[in-house]
Amino acid sequence: MSKGKLVVISGASGVGKGTVLGIMMNKRKDLKFSVSATTRDPRPSEINGVHYYFVTKERFEEMIASGEMLEYSAHNANYYGTPRAQAEEKMRSGSVLLDIEPNGAAQVKKAAPDAVLVFIMPPSMEELEKRLRGRGDTPEDQIAMRLKRAVWEMDQRHWYDHVVVNDSAERCAEEILKIIAD
Repeated sequence: MSKGKLVVISGASGVGKGTVLGIMMNKRKDLKFSVSATTRDPRPSEINGVHYYFVTKERFEEMIASGEMLEYSAHNANYYGTPRAQAEEKMRSGSVLLDIEPNGAAQVKKAAPDAVLVFIMPPSMEELEKRLRGRGDTPEDQIAMRLKRAVWEMDQRHWYDHVVVNDSAERCAEEILKIIAD
């Protein structure tokens, strides 16, 4: 059985990662999405086990202590991470996409040096702020925190394998699909 590629997609909150990943998966049915675990509250449209595994802080810390996480980090006042067993299971049947932040990406690259790391940039900080505000589901204090974090995250792009600007979700998805073509 062939083993798929591990593909890390990173970018600041609001850059359009979810939209781009959706387009990619619609175009390539063989791609699998690794569902992350988080301690944040679900958004109204999010489904447990589909968008994230929503767990308590205590459960997440148990998963860290027992080695169940491929990678994890704390940001925006919550934990986020990839359950190891779920990612490994999906890789047995194809390439796996991970939507994770730079600290987690560095952990994945260390654990799996052949992973492909792609950083998605917004066209501008103004556009990023517009997208965050346009969601209509993010409190003002969270928007401020995410914009501040975005500056740090974008500074990390230099050590990624590829950097792609999301000025059009369709174009961005096509560019990433070319990068990861088997």
